[in-house]
Amino acid sequence: MSSAQNPTPTDDATTDEGPRPGRLTAAAALAGLEGVALLVGGAFMLVQGLSGHPDNTQQAVTGGVTLAVLALLPLIAARGLLKRRSWSRGPAIITQIMALPVAYTLLQANSVMIPGGIALAVVAVTALVLLVNPATTRALGIKTPGAAGDVQK
Repeated sequence: MSSAQNPTPTDDATTDEGPRPGRLTAAAALAGLEGVALLVGGAFMLVQGLSGHPDNTQQAVTGGVTLAVLALLPLIAARGLLKRRSWSRGPAIITQIMALPVAYTLLQANSVMIPGGIALAVVAVTALVLLVNPATTRALGIKTPGAAGDVQK
């Protein structure tokens, strides 16, 4: 078989056939929004820990740095989704799955955090639906089991 009949997939495989689907752009925007929110929250905790009077300075600084580092996952995933990188869907889905327990915890808080929990839950579920949508999967060049052309001889 020639390489034209049996192409080799690459990690950075992209499918540039046609315009990027709106669902893919929306999923990237939601992942980017989550990343920016984590980055802002981490920066706020870090500044408060260094300049304010928190109960525990070390805990505030550690929390701020942790949130800032965690922000990298959805930000990198969002960039990959925009560039139609097939690998980016995994980190984006993981981010949404991690957001759901956080949203649940915020909903149980009996405080001003309840609206934040609702917003986070809506964003996470919406992003998950967008990420598993067949149009998104095709746009990223991800082959599903049983798809035409997957028959091995």
